[in-house]
This record gives sequence, C-alpha cells and structure tokens, in this order.
Amino acid sequence: MAVTNPWLSGPAPKQKLDPERLGERILNLLSSQNMCVLATSGPDGPLATPVRYYHLDFALMFTASAVSPKMRNIAAEPRVSIGVFAPLVGQASSRGAQVFGRARVLAREDAEFAHYWPAFRWQSDHVERSLSLDDPPGGPLVVVEAERIVYTEHWLRREGFAPRQVWKRGAAEAGETVSAGHGG
Repeated sequence: MAVTNPWLSGPAPKQKLDPERLGERILNLLSSQNMCVLATSGPDGPLATPVRYYHLDFALMFTASAVSPKMRNIAAEPRVSIGVFAPLVGQASSRGAQVFGRARVLAREDAEFAHYWPAFRWQSDHVERSLSLDDPPGGPLVVVEAERIVYTEHWLRREGFAPRQVWKRGAAEAGETVSAGHGG
C-alpha cells in the first residue's frame, strides 16, 4: 500500500525550532484563522466558548457583552486558555496552538486601549449586521497577551523537528531555546 506521508511514521523527532522561527509559524497560524475556543473557569465551573478573534503580535483580542458568562468567568479568574486551529484534513495538516495568558478587560478610557484597538477589525462585523461604520462598538475589549503557547504542527516532522513546540514570552528576545515536549 502506498503511504502518502511516510515521514509521519515512526517516532517523532525531538529537535526544537529556534524561538524566532517558532514565533513566525505561530504568527502565521494566528493570521490565517479568525476563530478560537476560549476556555475560562468561574463559579459555575469551566466554560469553552467559540469566539471570533483578532491579534496584534502574540496578543489575541475580542469583544463581548459585559454580562456574558465568559466575562463573568474572566472577572472571577483572569487566567485563560485559547485554542486556535487550522482545518484538519489529515495528520499531516494538523496545526494548532494552545495560548495561555491572563485576560485583561480594557475600556475605551484605559491607556492601553488605543494600542490594541487599531488591530481590531470591527468594521466587517458592522457591515454584516447593517450597522453604521460611524458607530464603533462600545463594549469592552478583552486582550490576552500570550505568556506561553504550545504549538503543534505535524508538518514539522518532515523537516526533522518535533511536532509539538513550546513558545514562551521573552524567549526569542533572550535567545533562549524552549522545550519541544508536552506543554499543555
């Protein structure tokens, strides 16, 4: 029987990508998708919510009603996990990221709001809903700066790299290498 991707068989390589190259692959994934699953935890337990996101470098952001269950959970426990993944056709196409960080809820008057807001593409949502482009959303902006990302891409095996890589904030700037093992 012909094997489509023989490099997928056998033990996975363990070699780590350098932090800069890993960061580029993660940014490519974040830029090519727009939906994620936000995992929060609160008084009623865990909650996994599909969310449309935008990103600015390694920060993911979204808006939500201030009284939604996810916002109540974030108020109770700001540590969150976000799953971003590309469509799966087969093992060779497996590509995704688990993003770990703290959610910050920013109002328009917060100093950091102006840094993130230009990267938030609210206009397409307004057009789809027949809302005026002269009236941007007023709800809070939720920003999650990634502290750690567990990135999985099985195509890396073809190049001799471990399919699971761990990115940590500051590693690329410091020239550190990070674990290629299980992280999440």
